[in-house]
Amino acid sequence: MKSALATGIRIIVGLGFIFSLIGGSISGVEAAAPTELFFSEYVEGSSYNKALEVYNGTGADIDLTAGGYSIQQYSNGNTTASATIPLTGTLKAGDVYVVTQGNAVDAIKSVSDLIYGTTSLFNGDDAIVLRKGDVFIDVIGQVGYDPGSQWGSDLVSTADNTIRRKSSVCVGDPNGSDVFVPALEWDGYVSNTFDGLGWHASACEPKINEFSASTTGTDVEFVEIWGAPETDYSAYKLLEIEGDFYNAVTGTVDEVIDLGTTDASGLYLANLPANALENGSITLLLVKNFTGALNNDLDTDEDGDFDVTPWDMIVDAVAVHDGGTSDLLYGAPTLGVAYDGLSFAPGGASRIPDGVDTDAATDWVRNDFDLAGITGFTGSIVLGEAFNTPGEFNRVYTPPPAVCGEPYTLISAVQGNGLASPLAGTSVSVEGVVVGDFQNNGSTDDGNLNGFYLQSYSADVDTDPLTSEGVFIYYSNGTTDVYPGDHVRVSGSVSEYYNLTQVSASLVSVCSSFNPIPDPAPVSLPVTAVTDFEPYEGMLVTFPQDLVISEYFNYDRYGEIVLTSERHLTPTALYEPGSTEYFDAVEAFTLDKITLDDGRTSQNPDPAIHPNGLEFTMDNLFRGGDLVTNVTGVIDYSYNLYRVQPTKGADYTAFNPRPTEAADVGGTLKVVSMNVLNYFSTIDEGDWICGPGEDMECRGADDGEEFTRQHDKIVAAITAMEPDIAGLIEIENHITDAAVQTLVNGLNAVLGVGTYNYIHTGPIGTDAIKVAIIYKTESVMPIGDFAVLDSTVDPRFLDEYNRPALAQSFMDEYSGVFTVVVNHLKSKGSDCDDVGDFDLGDGAGNCNLTRLAAAQAEVDWLATDPTGSGDPDFLVIGDLNSYDKEDPIDAFRAGADDILGTADDYADMVFEFEGEEAYSYVFDGQIGYLDYAVSGPLMSQITGTTVWHVNADEPDLIDYDTSFKLDAQDELYAPDLYRYSDHDPVIIGLDLLFANTGGPYQVIEGETVIVSVPPQPINPAEGPLTYAWDLDNDLIFETPGMQAVFDATNLTAPATYTINFKVTNSLGLYTIDSTTVDVIYRFRGFLNPVQNPDVLNVAAAGKVIPIKFKLGGDQGLDIIATGSPTVTEITCPFGSPKNLITKYVRLLDPPLKYVADRELYKYTWQTDAAWAGTCQLFTLELDDGTTHTLLFKFR
Repeated sequence: MKSALATGIRIIVGLGFIFSLIGGSISGVEAAAPTELFFSEYVEGSSYNKALEVYNGTGADIDLTAGGYSIQQYSNGNTTASATIPLTGTLKAGDVYVVTQGNAVDAIKSVSDLIYGTTSLFNGDDAIVLRKGDVFIDVIGQVGYDPGSQWGSDLVSTADNTIRRKSSVCVGDPNGSDVFVPALEWDGYVSNTFDGLGWHASACEPKINEFSASTTGTDVEFVEIWGAPETDYSAYKLLEIEGDFYNAVTGTVDEVIDLGTTDASGLYLANLPANALENGSITLLLVKNFTGALNNDLDTDEDGDFDVTPWDMIVDAVAVHDGGTSDLLYGAPTLGVAYDGLSFAPGGASRIPDGVDTDAATDWVRNDFDLAGITGFTGSIVLGEAFNTPGEFNRVYTPPPAVCGEPYTLISAVQGNGLASPLAGTSVSVEGVVVGDFQNNGSTDDGNLNGFYLQSYSADVDTDPLTSEGVFIYYSNGTTDVYPGDHVRVSGSVSEYYNLTQVSASLVSVCSSFNPIPDPAPVSLPVTAVTDFEPYEGMLVTFPQDLVISEYFNYDRYGEIVLTSERHLTPTALYEPGSTEYFDAVEAFTLDKITLDDGRTSQNPDPAIHPNGLEFTMDNLFRGGDLVTNVTGVIDYSYNLYRVQPTKGADYTAFNPRPTEAADVGGTLKVVSMNVLNYFSTIDEGDWICGPGEDMECRGADDGEEFTRQHDKIVAAITAMEPDIAGLIEIENHITDAAVQTLVNGLNAVLGVGTYNYIHTGPIGTDAIKVAIIYKTESVMPIGDFAVLDSTVDPRFLDEYNRPALAQSFMDEYSGVFTVVVNHLKSKGSDCDDVGDFDLGDGAGNCNLTRLAAAQAEVDWLATDPTGSGDPDFLVIGDLNSYDKEDPIDAFRAGADDILGTADDYADMVFEFEGEEAYSYVFDGQIGYLDYAVSGPLMSQITGTTVWHVNADEPDLIDYDTSFKLDAQDELYAPDLYRYSDHDPVIIGLDLLFANTGGPYQVIEGETVIVSVPPQPINPAEGPLTYAWDLDNDLIFETPGMQAVFDATNLTAPATYTINFKVTNSLGLYTIDSTTVDVIYRFRGFLNPVQNPDVLNVAAAGKVIPIKFKLGGDQGLDIIATGSPTVTEITCPFGSPKNLITKYVRLLDPPLKYVADRELYKYTWQTDAAWAGTCQLFTLELDDGTTHTLLFKFR
């Protein structure tokens, strides 16, 4: 029963785990009152339609929280629970507790007591356990055993079905290790059967199933009990309790009815004489071990509550209220005046279905007052009433079959000209021709939607273009088989099933067969509004235009493909987030798509159906970007989407054939950025043993077979590209680099020992995945240590969200040096709300600011040359999780100074070479690139960049992963490179050039200096090289040759000038190296009385010595560098010539002066008397950066 919690409030809990709802039991005890909770229903429908129901038949309310009740999942044969769902609140006696997940349809969620998470993670081979504390009290499946895809078979199985506990089962199966055979205790129903969810019919205690107290003429009175077949219920009594306030004593036992043994159908009938039961307000109580007597007053103070309870327990109750304002009732539910819409209280009623007890008035349908169903009475039964069926199963009235051609309601009238039917909730008869057969029965049909589509004959078509001429006929488990072309009459009720207008058929009659099928109505994309499809709902249509296969993410799981009239780019790959153009693009895509379904509701349907109508095989594939024409089927609406349920295959064109090789990017070196889709050498068996701390959930392959499949595809991809350097994204962050080592070993097993090596980093960051670098040993050599950018380097780089960046410098055999920086920034898939970085709804998605800050931190970091290579050539690659008009890419382009159009800018090489239409990823039917090659100065040496479309255009049905797939789908695999990941690789060609300007140089003011480079290494593949100098730093290389003259005749010291040297190859690629020229004073040495090294000046300690020198004229008095001169004690040199200083002076203030008439500087140096007996080195540093020394020995 809904509202099982004592508070009546539905609880929604965390998002982490979504349970699996699998299984059954084999050891239930029948026809004995339950002493503990057990599973009563399991729903494993399409998409997210999953639920699990727990029944309380103990006769007492149970506090789930205090009892420590929980549900646990044991996945894929594991003996360790992968997740636990605590159950909370109070579960009332006879009630059920329904658990589901947040994306289930409303029909499930509306009866749920606990909504747990939003993502479905379960399979039919997962065992589910109901626990009380640490004790198993019921188990669906077998813990520690993986049955493959399901337990059981056909309808009574744990995959794509609903299974419901038999009413005779009263105890769960606490043995989690015994063999599980669902058919022993469970009944099976087709996928998406939810009508039994929220209540459970248990025969563990008997129920009042039908009663008759007041009828036409002489009352025909009886009470029928429903319970376990052939079971003695003599311990129970049925009591009639007086409820009329006037002329009676309320609460009095007016009738005591003995019970006996049920028949083989589980029914016991007590026929009563006329007037045994009163015609007013009464309560019927089914009690156990009654010790009272007839006429006992059980409510002595007449307040509506029993003061005397001569029984062990009340097992069931139902009350009739005749409208008396002061009448009292003593049980629920109450069947009062107009409880079912009629204007008088029922004289009798039937429980529909038999035995169902939710304590709600809707469990009961009033019986025909004129005794329809009783022998000898015709009755006056109408729709909404039940027959009188004493001793038989209960039956509601169904109108008799109508004759084909008799008056019927037009289908257009059922549909109406709006989104909902104007006839919803009414009963109709309609006629038309079957245009789509989806009955899910034994005969060949178009699918398994539990019904068929009926369309008007031309004579019945109305003139309103907004009304559809087709309608879906819901006919689950129907006995009449129909075929396309059948003229069919249907009687049933109209409803809106999640906004799909349908007629739920109670009667289907085939009037004739082999009739012409109406021509499909032509429809095309784009539409002007999504609701433009509504006038075609249920009708046969065709799209005569070429449509593009744009999305296939749900193809493997649900058989769905999204079609558009053209291939759309993700809006922020074209326009700034939040711009008017962005929102226009979003709207344009919304209006230009339709979902092509497969007419089936089962998950992982086998076989998968190609859009051409044939089986999808490795020889009959499709790719994103391929075309389909003349798509024909019925317009359906489900899961908030209009879709085509096909009635025949479309014309298919392989417009985007598989590329067998990547476009040539030229160059002498090849760098690849490639996502390896969670390549883990540690098998994911459910244990949390991965990550740097070996305490995280593993990803990637679930078993050895999956790992081999994944490994072979990635090896095939790398072997085909054969990069000199590859940056790997989404590889296991193992403490010993085991995954990278395993991959390299696999490559070398194919290409030869030692072909590849890898940068040994150990774990990087704290995530379960990281980035890595492998390289070809014959092509490049790592130079220096790797460097890592994380939050310890720059707090803006949040490595709790971004994977740390990895930088490594390399040198090729011709001395060319550059640095590869591999990235994997935070994805858009989960939020960064904890750091105030919210999705603003502008198209940039979650965590835009987090990625932006990481990009800004990275360009600043690179400006510091983190690997110490001394070369500004950086190549930034990897998954930046941003489309190219988003902020993080703008930050890379602007460089460290955050100003676009300056020398430190980076360029997006994918855009430069592939253009605006480039893509490496498909999401939500739109293409764009998240994978990059970004470079600054190195871009002049990049020969090409391409994205190799071997992944994003391929459906993931052919990838390595066998999760959720049936055995036949596992065979849709080849050990080739196609769909090794969901991201396409980016390939960059490089022609590294080496330039060494020498320097820095010095030139005396007024003079010149020759700047010259040493011989440059030449790669024969580059052809002849040319050289040129830019001597004024305007990046115009006006002086050809390997040497040039820097002219300082008009320059004054001190000054520093930047000069540039350019090397260009025959392809026009070039590299530039820079150095400086320092313009210095014309210093010709120190003057008397001192002599320059290597002469040892001998002087008296404590005296003031004049230090004289010339600088080519008066340069001012700020010529000495701060902190200079300095004096350092040295070992006295042996054998040096000596100069005895005999002339000393007085100390000047300040000590430095310029003597103009002699054009010299005089510095008065006060020596220290304590230097006696030592040798000292006098060092004078000028502000032009030059230093000059004197040697002294003090007496």
